[in-house]
Amino acid sequence: MESGLYVVATPIGNFGDMSQRAVDVLRQVDLIAAEDTRHSRRLLQHFGIDTPLMAYHDHSDDRALRRIRGCFEAHESVALVSDAGTPLVSDPGYRLVRCVQDEGHKVFPIPGACAAVAALSAAGLPTDRFLFEGFLPAKRGARENRLQALRTESATLIFYEAPHRIVDTLEALVEVFGPTREAALAREVTKLYETIRRSPLSTLAQFVREDNNQQKGEIVLLVTGASARESELDADVASLLIRLAQELPARRAAAVVAEHTGLRKKQLYDYLLSLK
Repeated sequence: MESGLYVVATPIGNFGDMSQRAVDVLRQVDLIAAEDTRHSRRLLQHFGIDTPLMAYHDHSDDRALRRIRGCFEAHESVALVSDAGTPLVSDPGYRLVRCVQDEGHKVFPIPGACAAVAALSAAGLPTDRFLFEGFLPAKRGARENRLQALRTESATLIFYEAPHRIVDTLEALVEVFGPTREAALAREVTKLYETIRRSPLSTLAQFVREDNNQQKGEIVLLVTGASARESELDADVASLLIRLAQELPARRAAAVVAEHTGLRKKQLYDYLLSLK
């Protein structure tokens, strides 16, 4: 094989999604650098691949990097794999790819499964523009601040989320984006207990809250982008308006915010109507 770093996508749950090219590359390279060798060894054993395996992630020490560099100095080839899916998509590898390129070696992408793209393809949400956000902050305040910054984004939003945080995240999405914003849950994609469900955020939150099985496994959350009307309002103004509308009639809430911001009352009232 040509010397270089081969970034190899692996299945996200179904071994049948492994491409023949990926199998061939993993058999022919001189070394495989894996995020978790215990996890990757099961994949290699399934396909009868006995290539030497080492652990590598973005926090690996200099010894790991020296071993990989040694391969390139000997004009050998190295494959990079993550636990599942495409490396570098919310997974380790970014620093290694930069280092390899900066030292004049080639990087070859071997495409395949990606949980975010697979979920998007089956979610039933707009796909012409999307924004991958990875994992939201674990702490409540930081998470809500990040969602506030995304509230007026018009592209479909894609998040990964941990099972033990999925209920809290959905409740935060309802609070910030409103109960009627359409969203989709894609859980255990390509696996035995795959779930793909699209509904308004409030309905989706209730579904997950009431079914403990939906709080397990690998989870992708997708949220429809803001409408043109939503995007016109500043995030802080929109948040204040929504909060007031929970306590006051929509016209009164719009009037109060208009008085304090100088915005047109009709614009604010129409915004509230668009959320219903």
